[in-house]
Amino acid sequence: MVASVHHPARPFSRFSILMHWLMLALLAAVYACMELREIYPRGSGIREGLKTWHYMLGLSVFALVWVRLAARALAPAGPSPRTWSAVPAAVVHGALYLLMVAMPVMGWVLLSAEGDPVPFFGLTLPPLVAPDEGLAGRIEDIHATVGVVGYWLIGLHAAAALFHHYVLRDSTLRRMAPGFPR
Repeated sequence: MVASVHHPARPFSRFSILMHWLMLALLAAVYACMELREIYPRGSGIREGLKTWHYMLGLSVFALVWVRLAARALAPAGPSPRTWSAVPAAVVHGALYLLMVAMPVMGWVLLSAEGDPVPFFGLTLPPLVAPDEGLAGRIEDIHATVGVVGYWLIGLHAAAALFHHYVLRDSTLRRMAPGFPR
């Protein structure tokens, strides 16, 4: 067993913790909508509703990731401890932020290229590109592939948190838990 690693805990603000868990809930809902739609026949109301919710929740991720990035820029948590895991953690975090920006943009472009409306909680967002069947097909393939990569990134992030908690026995996971002492 690896010895316990103790390093000073960088406090995360309540806002950062709230945003972290809210983004997880939104991402889980975005993925769930697309996975659950497969249960229902094409053209059914429930399937179409799940697709619409997928679009709207994905665009919510896009809006909130900018709030989260702004909060990180305005109130950084301080320097991270210099450990072997700092670089892989930064890479995975960067990839997750890229995912939360790129996937909704690709979805918006995809709907636009298909000539479909882009719904957002009672609004219809303007198309980003003109209808283009070829572009829609290419973006759809990329969007699906990056979606699978997202599963792996989220899983890797969760596994790393559990590794820190149960193997390294440091405060990494507890610092992002609601109620961690400030």
